[in-house]
Amino acid sequence: MITLASSSPRRRHLLDMLGIAHEVIPADVDERPRAGEEPEAMAVRLASEKARSVWERYPARPVLAADTVVVIDGEILGKPRDAADARRMLATLSGRDHLVMTAVALAEPAGEILQQCDVTRVWFRSLTPEVIEAYVATGEPLDKAGSYGVQGMGALLVERVEGDFFGVMGLPLRLVADLLAAAGVPYRFTR
Repeated sequence: MITLASSSPRRRHLLDMLGIAHEVIPADVDERPRAGEEPEAMAVRLASEKARSVWERYPARPVLAADTVVVIDGEILGKPRDAADARRMLATLSGRDHLVMTAVALAEPAGEILQQCDVTRVWFRSLTPEVIEAYVATGEPLDKAGSYGVQGMGALLVERVEGDFFGVMGLPLRLVADLLAAAGVPYRFTR
């Protein structure tokens, strides 16, 4: 059993899919970037802070946390403030490629934080204003970094993915398995 320091239903679903027993205890950390902080460094810092904050309250078992940032032209596209911000982000991504960086951190019961980061390149199809408006109207983009969910209706916006699809969803499973193994809790295939 591990603790998942996230309220993300996608992350819970992915752990369920693999049969990794977990309890959800969301982390509460300030997710704003620091002055001059690079996107990958920000993702790693936030994942580590989330894992540490939950581990400090519940240190008995490993605590898994993650943070995802979407980056285009050096700009971090976080979760949109509102529908207008989502439309702006989607128009920026339209017909272009961008990076999705998902850092994963695992706080071991002894307090050591193990961390890794996955970087995946995603290409968007060219989107008409009508497609953007229709997608935003679904509400799906409003709680997602970059204003889209590749695992939902947003899949139709994506032309291709180069890298870990699960990293784009918010939890690169191969890195999770690597961190669990490094912490002495290797993943085991079960029925």
